[in-house]
Amino acid sequence: MAGKFVIKKGESGKFHFNLVAGNGQVIATSQSYHSKESAHEGIESVRKNAPDAIVEDETNN
Repeated sequence: MAGKFVIKKGESGKFHFNLVAGNGQVIATSQSYHSKESAHEGIESVRKNAPDAIVEDETNN
């Protein structure tokens, strides 16, 4: 099964989305959004801007 985006509404009434792997594990959580429509726009932004994103390691190891 492929990964999926899951939109949730918190107790504060704000929305966020989780990126869930095929095995059901949450691998990323978004910021909070005031509307469901804004959460959908956030998902589209991730789809558009991250297909070939590099990894930048800012740890001091």
